Amino acid sequence: MDGEPKTKPESPPAPAAKMARPRKRGFGSKLEEGRQTFQPGLWSRLIGIGVVLLYLLLFAVLNTRHVRVSFVFAATRVSLIWVILLSLAIGLVLGVLLSQVHRFRMRQTRSRS
Repeated sequence: MDGEPKTKPESPPAPAAKMARPRKRGFGSKLEEGRQTFQPGLWSRLIGIGVVLLYLLLFAVLNTRHVRVSFVFAATRVSLIWVILLSLAIGLVLGVLLSQVHRFRMRQTRSRS
């Protein structure tokens, strides 16, 4: 209308990263990417868990020999691993119960003071 020719508005310049040629990924860049994504804490935990599971598996397999368990009024023969696991379970339950009794008694003595 003023007599000026109509032109398209200029688009903003493209970012430099888009203008650059894509680089070939060499060994160095792959190594650097590996360093950034490697999680040593995760791998050390997984290896630790694997070692513990392997130990427990070997513990169970190597303790399959049958033993005679004598209760006061009866006796039976079971695998040694079951005796060990039963003893562990009884010990855990008694430990928790005794800690609760101790905690209850400590509360009682504090409330009297």
